[in-house]
Amino acid sequence: MKNGLYSIHVTLQDGRSGKGSGVVMFRDGKILGGDAYLFYIGSYTVKPGNTFKGEVLIQRHTSSPDANPLFGGPSPVGVGVSGTFDDTSAVMDGTALVGKASQIFRATLRFLADGE
Repeated sequence: MKNGLYSIHVTLQDGRSGKGSGVVMFRDGKILGGDAYLFYIGSYTVKPGNTFKGEVLIQRHTSSPDANPLFGGPSPVGVGVSGTFDDTSAVMDGTALVGKASQIFRATLRFLADGE
């Protein structure tokens, strides 16, 4: 995974509706990012064949009566992710445990700027 800033666009899977977008930085095994309501902190490892795996904690930083974030509670939500990448983009699948329910999602990432 190329170090840098990426746009991220998330869509819920498994017949559920919901989507979100933000920015995320991948740099030397660390993940940092967020959007208008949530922030993300985590880690990843690159695997052979342009694949990666990681873990992310997602937590709300701002409440809104008008918006319903995908993982919208005040408690942190743990997410396992895996994906494939090339020099300009990535596709990432993840599973978030929200309360006792799992939410499966797919995210597309587009490289925006160098992270060096």
